[in-house]
Amino acid sequence: MIFSGNSNSNTVALDDFNLDAKKHEFLSIIGPSGCGKTTFMRVLAGLTKPSCGEVTIDGRKVTGPGPDRAVVFQENVLMPWRNALKNVQFGLEMSGAPDRGVARAMELIRLVGLEGFEKHYPDELSGGMRQRVGLARALAVDPEILLMDEPFGSLDAQTRETLQDELLKIWELHRKTVVFSTHSIEEAIYVSDRIAVMTSRPGKVKKIVKVSLSRPREYAQKMLPEFVELRRCVWELVRNQW
Repeated sequence: MIFSGNSNSNTVALDDFNLDAKKHEFLSIIGPSGCGKTTFMRVLAGLTKPSCGEVTIDGRKVTGPGPDRAVVFQENVLMPWRNALKNVQFGLEMSGAPDRGVARAMELIRLVGLEGFEKHYPDELSGGMRQRVGLARALAVDPEILLMDEPFGSLDAQTRETLQDELLKIWELHRKTVVFSTHSIEEAIYVSDRIAVMTSRPGKVKKIVKVSLSRPREYAQKMLPEFVELRRCVWELVRNQW
């Protein structure tokens, strides 16, 4: 996969990259900065066309964006002229189901813990709240696959941990297939069934690490010897790529 920047040169972002996500699993991708995580997410979302190779979902080739996928980016892309409720309703409008309207949007607002803030505009919400709105909007289209590109990367530690727990509760409820990229090893272990550890650019999958911690996940599990050993294992894999 070749990425063309603003200069005249091209950068090989991904090379010999192979990865599969199982239905209903929570798969995380982790690796050094610039390893191609975001490029892969954009290809999977259908926002970027690969220069070679292909992505398939249930045997269907991905040729562009589709209602079977929804994306939550690190930088929220909420519309500032719409309040939280109407931002979530936009997801319904895009899914071709505007008739489901306010009732469905409010259901999602409650699901992400923002009841009482539905009439607030993005600039009146904290970073964590804005990410909750973005998640609700993504869920509004009822996607088969939820793509999350470092969604909590810009948040403070406390908010980040709170949203990890909220995301896991939602995942337990709806069991979407989630592909989640992050720079945090602890976060990847805490939320995932499997972790794909990438090499430095051009990125490829170095190793798949299975996370066998029981579900539902709880914060106390981060203190378990199994968790500590997984963190050490993934850190060794990532550290050798710098």
